[in-house]
Amino acid sequence: MNDEPNEKPNVMEVVGSVLAAFLGVQSDRNRERDFTKGRAVIFIVVGVLMTGLFVLTIWLVVRGVIGAAG
Repeated sequence: MNDEPNEKPNVMEVVGSVLAAFLGVQSDRNRERDFTKGRAVIFIVVGVLMTGLFVLTIWLVVRGVIGAAG
């Protein structure tokens, strides 16, 4: 992880923060880092991409289940 207080969060930290936000388990330390050092646009883009990936995964699973049942 990024221990330097003046450094922006790297890609893996952004992905980890978005995943934690999806699950509602973001730590105060990471949330504060994200709001003070991170750029909102990056978090929004990663969040939209991960939401799209989630919806695509659910769609594929449902299609597979319906196809297997038919």
